[in-house]
Amino acid sequence: MSKAHIVENLMITDDELILKVDGKDLSLALATASPKLAAASELERSTYKISPAGYGIHWPLIDEDLSIDGLLLATEIAAQP
Repeated sequence: MSKAHIVENLMITDDELILKVDGKDLSLALATASPKLAAASELERSTYKISPAGYGIHWPLIDEDLSIDGLLLATEIAAQP
């Protein structure tokens, strides 16, 4: 089974979700990516699992799931003038 995406280097700052997907660096405003993540504690934000097939990221402590395809689309939309 092939992977949908290769996700690496996920980091969350106070304002941004930053990750590398398929070799590309992405950055998205945290409130845009997920209001739940924006309101979460540092422990809640740092406890996540990337799906083995690369489809998404799950934060079990806040029951939040983000699809990689959705994050890619959101970064493209945010980059438009």
